[in-house]
Amino acid sequence: MVNIRIQKIMIMKKLVISLLISAALLLPVYFARHDLAAFFGSSRQSISYYGSTGQEVRNIQYKLRQWGYYSGSIDGIYGNNTSQSVKLFQSKNGLAIDGVAGPDTLAALGLPAGISGSSSTGGSYVSGDANLLAHLVYGEARGEPYTGKVAVAAVVVNRTQDSRFPHTIAGVIYQPGAFDAVSDGQFNLNPDQSAISAANDALNGWDPTYGCVYYYNPATATSSWIWSRPIIVKIGNHNFAK
Repeated sequence: MVNIRIQKIMIMKKLVISLLISAALLLPVYFARHDLAAFFGSSRQSISYYGSTGQEVRNIQYKLRQWGYYSGSIDGIYGNNTSQSVKLFQSKNGLAIDGVAGPDTLAALGLPAGISGSSSTGGSYVSGDANLLAHLVYGEARGEPYTGKVAVAAVVVNRTQDSRFPHTIAGVIYQPGAFDAVSDGQFNLNPDQSAISAANDALNGWDPTYGCVYYYNPATATSSWIWSRPIIVKIGNHNFAK
Protein backbone atom coordinates (compact mmCIF):
# COMPACT_ATOMS: atom_id res chain seq x y z
CA MET A 1 0.00 0.00 0.00
CA VAL A 2 2.84 2.39 0.88
CA ASN A 3 4.56 1.74 -2.43
CA ILE A 4 1.32 2.38 -4.33
CA ARG A 5 0.86 5.71 -2.52
CA ILE A 6 4.46 6.71 -3.26
CA GLN A 7 3.94 5.82 -6.92
CA LYS A 8 0.78 7.94 -7.06
CA ILE A 9 2.60 10.90 -5.47
CA MET A 10 5.45 10.57 -7.95
CA ILE A 11 2.99 10.47 -10.85
CA MET A 12 1.24 13.61 -9.55
CA LYS A 13 4.56 15.41 -9.17
CA LYS A 14 5.53 14.54 -12.73
CA LEU A 15 2.13 15.74 -13.96
CA VAL A 16 2.45 19.06 -12.13
CA ILE A 17 5.99 19.58 -13.44
CA SER A 18 4.82 18.76 -16.96
CA LEU A 19 1.98 21.30 -16.70
CA LEU A 20 4.32 24.00 -15.41
CA ILE A 21 6.76 23.40 -18.25
CA SER A 22 3.94 23.53 -20.80
CA ALA A 23 2.67 26.81 -19.34
CA ALA A 24 6.16 28.31 -19.44
CA LEU A 25 6.47 27.37 -23.10
CA LEU A 26 2.98 28.54 -24.12
CA LEU A 27 2.81 31.91 -22.34
CA PRO A 28 5.31 33.66 -24.64
CA VAL A 29 3.30 32.43 -27.63
CA TYR A 30 0.10 33.75 -26.03
CA PHE A 31 1.61 37.16 -25.36
CA ALA A 32 2.92 37.33 -28.91
CA ARG A 33 -0.60 36.82 -30.27
CA HIS A 34 -2.78 38.57 -27.70
CA ASP A 35 -3.12 41.93 -26.04
CA LEU A 36 -1.12 42.04 -22.80
CA ALA A 37 -3.56 44.52 -21.31
CA ALA A 38 -6.49 42.21 -22.03
CA PHE A 39 -4.67 39.26 -20.35
CA PHE A 40 -4.24 41.22 -17.13
CA GLY A 41 -7.81 42.52 -17.26
CA SER A 42 -6.95 46.17 -17.81
CA SER A 43 -8.00 48.62 -20.50
CA ARG A 44 -6.12 48.53 -23.79
CA GLN A 45 -5.81 52.28 -23.40
CA SER A 46 -3.47 51.71 -20.43
CA ILE A 47 -0.59 50.48 -22.61
CA SER A 48 0.50 50.96 -26.21
CA TYR A 49 3.34 49.19 -27.95
CA TYR A 50 4.61 48.11 -31.38
CA GLY A 51 1.59 47.10 -33.46
CA SER A 52 -0.99 49.06 -31.42
CA THR A 53 -3.38 51.40 -33.21
CA GLY A 54 -5.97 53.96 -32.20
CA GLN A 55 -6.53 57.29 -30.52
CA GLU A 56 -4.06 56.75 -27.69
CA VAL A 57 -1.29 56.16 -30.24
CA ARG A 58 -2.26 59.44 -31.92
CA ASN A 59 -2.02 61.17 -28.54
CA ILE A 60 1.45 59.69 -27.99
CA GLN A 61 2.64 60.69 -31.46
CA TYR A 62 1.32 64.22 -31.05
CA LYS A 63 3.05 64.71 -27.71
CA LEU A 64 6.32 63.26 -28.99
CA ARG A 65 6.22 65.45 -32.10
CA GLN A 66 5.32 68.50 -30.03
CA TRP A 67 8.46 67.96 -27.92
CA GLY A 68 10.77 67.14 -30.81
CA TYR A 69 11.08 63.37 -30.37
CA TYR A 70 8.95 62.33 -33.34
CA SER A 71 8.87 63.61 -36.91
CA GLY A 72 6.46 61.19 -38.56
CA SER A 73 2.78 61.56 -39.34
CA ILE A 74 0.14 61.36 -36.64
CA ASP A 75 -1.51 58.26 -38.06
CA GLY A 76 -2.39 56.28 -34.94
CA ILE A 77 -0.11 53.39 -35.93
CA TYR A 78 2.56 52.33 -33.42
CA GLY A 79 5.29 51.37 -35.87
CA ASN A 80 9.08 51.39 -35.68
CA ASN A 81 9.31 55.17 -35.95
CA THR A 82 6.98 55.66 -32.98
CA SER A 83 8.71 52.93 -30.99
CA GLN A 84 12.16 54.49 -31.52
CA SER A 85 10.79 57.92 -30.61
CA VAL A 86 9.34 56.50 -27.39
CA LYS A 87 12.73 54.94 -26.56
CA LEU A 88 14.44 58.29 -27.10
CA PHE A 89 11.89 60.00 -24.87
CA GLN A 90 12.37 57.32 -22.22
CA SER A 91 16.15 57.66 -22.31
CA LYS A 92 15.92 61.43 -21.82
CA ASN A 93 13.47 61.14 -18.93
CA GLY A 94 14.97 58.39 -16.81
CA LEU A 95 12.42 55.76 -17.78
CA ALA A 96 12.89 52.09 -18.65
CA ILE A 97 13.97 52.08 -22.30
CA ASP A 98 11.73 49.43 -23.80
CA GLY A 99 9.79 51.32 -26.49
CA VAL A 100 6.52 50.50 -24.72
CA ALA A 101 4.21 53.33 -23.69
CA GLY A 102 3.19 51.86 -20.36
CA PRO A 103 1.69 53.76 -17.41
CA ASP A 104 4.97 55.47 -16.38
CA THR A 105 5.76 56.64 -19.91
CA LEU A 106 2.19 57.79 -20.51
CA ALA A 107 2.26 59.74 -17.25
CA ALA A 108 5.53 61.41 -18.27
CA LEU A 109 3.89 62.37 -21.56
CA GLY A 110 0.94 63.83 -19.69
CA LEU A 111 -1.38 61.09 -20.91
CA PRO A 112 -2.90 59.28 -17.91
CA ALA A 113 -3.18 55.54 -18.53
CA GLY A 114 -6.62 54.14 -19.20
CA ILE A 115 -8.18 57.37 -20.44
CA SER A 116 -9.42 57.71 -23.98
CA GLY A 117 -11.48 60.35 -25.73
CA SER A 118 -9.60 63.21 -24.08
CA SER A 119 -8.01 65.94 -26.09
CA SER A 120 -4.45 67.01 -25.48
CA THR A 121 -5.70 70.59 -25.64
CA GLY A 122 -7.21 70.01 -22.23
CA GLY A 123 -10.80 69.67 -23.43
CA SER A 124 -12.89 66.57 -23.97
CA TYR A 125 -15.20 65.23 -26.61
CA VAL A 126 -17.90 62.62 -26.85
CA SER A 127 -18.54 59.72 -29.19
CA GLY A 128 -19.50 60.98 -32.62
CA ASP A 129 -17.62 64.30 -32.43
CA ALA A 130 -14.80 63.07 -34.69
CA ASN A 131 -17.36 61.98 -37.28
CA LEU A 132 -19.18 65.33 -37.18
CA LEU A 133 -15.91 67.20 -37.48
CA ALA A 134 -14.76 65.04 -40.40
CA HIS A 135 -18.00 65.82 -42.25
CA LEU A 136 -17.46 69.53 -41.70
CA VAL A 137 -13.82 69.38 -42.82
CA TYR A 138 -14.78 67.54 -46.01
CA GLY A 139 -17.60 69.95 -46.74
CA GLU A 140 -15.60 73.10 -46.01
CA ALA A 141 -12.02 72.24 -46.97
CA ARG A 142 -11.73 69.12 -49.13
CA GLY A 143 -9.71 71.03 -51.73
CA GLU A 144 -7.28 72.45 -49.17
CA PRO A 145 -3.84 71.11 -48.21
CA TYR A 146 -3.85 68.71 -45.28
CA THR A 147 -2.67 71.36 -42.81
CA GLY A 148 -5.53 73.55 -44.00
CA LYS A 149 -8.00 70.77 -43.26
CA VAL A 150 -6.62 70.37 -39.74
CA ALA A 151 -6.79 74.14 -39.34
CA VAL A 152 -10.51 74.23 -40.19
CA ALA A 153 -11.16 71.48 -37.66
CA ALA A 154 -9.02 73.30 -35.10
CA VAL A 155 -11.19 76.40 -35.44
CA VAL A 156 -14.18 74.33 -34.36
CA VAL A 157 -12.26 72.92 -31.40
CA ASN A 158 -11.07 76.41 -30.44
CA ARG A 159 -14.63 77.71 -30.49
CA THR A 160 -15.71 75.12 -27.93
CA GLN A 161 -13.21 76.68 -25.54
CA ASP A 162 -14.30 80.26 -26.23
CA SER A 163 -17.16 81.77 -24.19
CA ARG A 164 -18.58 83.42 -27.31
CA PHE A 165 -19.50 80.07 -28.84
CA PRO A 166 -21.27 76.84 -27.84
CA HIS A 167 -19.14 74.51 -25.74
CA THR A 168 -19.63 71.32 -27.72
CA ILE A 169 -18.47 70.22 -31.18
CA ALA A 170 -22.06 69.63 -32.28
CA GLY A 171 -23.17 72.99 -30.87
CA VAL A 172 -20.46 74.86 -32.77
CA ILE A 173 -21.06 73.03 -36.05
CA TYR A 174 -24.83 73.42 -35.98
CA GLN A 175 -24.86 77.02 -34.75
CA PRO A 176 -27.12 78.82 -37.27
CA GLY A 177 -25.17 80.44 -40.09
CA ALA A 178 -21.79 79.37 -38.76
CA PHE A 179 -20.65 77.22 -41.70
CA ASP A 180 -21.68 77.30 -45.36
CA ALA A 181 -21.24 73.53 -45.70
CA VAL A 182 -23.99 72.95 -43.15
CA SER A 183 -26.29 75.47 -44.83
CA ASP A 184 -25.81 74.22 -48.40
CA GLY A 185 -25.83 70.50 -47.59
CA GLN A 186 -22.19 69.68 -48.35
CA PHE A 187 -21.87 68.69 -44.70
CA ASN A 188 -23.87 65.56 -45.57
CA LEU A 189 -21.24 64.26 -48.01
CA ASN A 190 -19.23 61.27 -46.87
CA PRO A 191 -15.78 62.39 -45.65
CA ASP A 192 -12.63 60.81 -47.08
CA GLN A 193 -9.74 59.47 -45.00
CA SER A 194 -7.88 62.78 -45.17
CA ALA A 195 -10.82 64.62 -43.58
CA ILE A 196 -11.17 61.93 -40.93
CA SER A 197 -7.48 62.12 -40.06
CA ALA A 198 -7.58 65.92 -39.97
CA ALA A 199 -10.52 65.86 -37.57
CA ASN A 200 -8.72 63.44 -35.27
CA ASP A 201 -5.52 65.49 -35.37
CA ALA A 202 -7.42 68.61 -34.34
CA LEU A 203 -9.24 66.80 -31.54
CA ASN A 204 -5.85 65.50 -30.45
CA GLY A 205 -4.55 69.04 -30.07
CA TRP A 206 -2.86 69.99 -33.33
CA ASP A 207 -3.73 73.62 -34.00
CA PRO A 208 -2.02 75.16 -37.07
CA THR A 209 -4.06 78.34 -36.49
CA TYR A 210 -2.57 79.20 -33.09
CA GLY A 211 -5.93 79.65 -31.44
CA CYS A 212 -8.02 81.18 -34.22
CA VAL A 213 -11.81 81.01 -34.07
CA TYR A 214 -12.57 82.34 -37.57
CA TYR A 215 -11.53 81.49 -41.12
CA TYR A 216 -12.63 82.67 -44.54
CA ASN A 217 -11.68 82.59 -48.18
CA PRO A 218 -10.73 86.18 -49.15
CA ALA A 219 -11.73 85.46 -52.77
CA THR A 220 -15.33 84.72 -51.85
CA ALA A 221 -15.97 86.38 -48.46
CA THR A 222 -18.77 88.93 -48.58
CA SER A 223 -18.93 90.00 -44.92
CA SER A 224 -17.21 93.30 -44.26
CA TRP A 225 -17.01 92.43 -40.56
CA ILE A 226 -14.84 89.35 -41.09
CA TRP A 227 -12.22 91.52 -42.82
CA SER A 228 -11.86 93.49 -39.59
CA ARG A 229 -10.57 90.46 -37.69
CA PRO A 230 -6.78 90.24 -37.22
CA ILE A 231 -5.33 87.58 -39.53
CA ILE A 232 -2.97 85.23 -37.72
CA VAL A 233 -2.03 82.82 -40.50
CA LYS A 234 -2.86 81.99 -44.11
CA ILE A 235 -3.12 78.33 -45.09
CA GLY A 236 -4.15 77.34 -48.58
CA ASN A 237 -7.09 79.47 -49.68
CA HIS A 238 -8.14 80.46 -46.17
CA ASN A 239 -7.24 83.30 -43.83
CA PHE A 240 -7.44 82.33 -40.15
CA ALA A 241 -8.28 85.06 -37.69
CA LYS A 242 -9.11 85.76 -34.04
